[in-house]
Amino acid sequence: MELINTLAAAYAEKYSSPEPDWAQALAVETRTVHPKHHMLSGHVQGQFLSVLSQIMQPNYILEIGTFTGYSAGCLVAGLTPQGELHTIECREQDAAIATRFWKQLPQAHQIHLHLGDAINIIPSIDRVWDLVFLDADKTNYCNYYKMIMPKLRKGGLLIADNVFFHGEVLQPTLSGKNAIAIQQFNEMVAADTSCEKVVVTIRDGITLIVKK
Repeated sequence: MELINTLAAAYAEKYSSPEPDWAQALAVETRTVHPKHHMLSGHVQGQFLSVLSQIMQPNYILEIGTFTGYSAGCLVAGLTPQGELHTIECREQDAAIATRFWKQLPQAHQIHLHLGDAINIIPSIDRVWDLVFLDADKTNYCNYYKMIMPKLRKGGLLIADNVFFHGEVLQPTLSGKNAIAIQQFNEMVAADTSCEKVVVTIRDGITLIVKK
């Protein structure tokens, strides 16, 4: 299902801040060599993440699902000079691409990559998070949410990606396991009175969740 009008998407790119050189090169490589290149955040979503980070000026950022490193590279834009971004990826090849491109960033030394299963890694990082970006396996979104929220500071922001799951949650009947998992996640967040939330119709849907 085509969720975003292509003319509107092109217009948004034209009138957003330009894509940095490193991001443009990473996007080209990912789309050229990666079979799941559709998972890339891309220009407008990347700039959206960058602006949110710059507004928040976080000390500690957690990203669940590194992929090839585009979103992490955008999120560090607002990181404080002493801050840390911890990002978790289960695929070594994707992590290797990310690490190579992060070397071009002035904040490269502030990025900490964790390779493995996020379910096991999240509890091992002893931080209180200011900003979290959730973009990993959809069947664990509810589990990640339950793990993250106690470690998100009051006023902290959780950004959940793919909350439309390619438009599948908009259908009258859900069949795929990922769409079902995302629908369960969306219902869980909507029912959670400990946070404010809004669904933003950027690309595949993004939910912004602020802990009260």
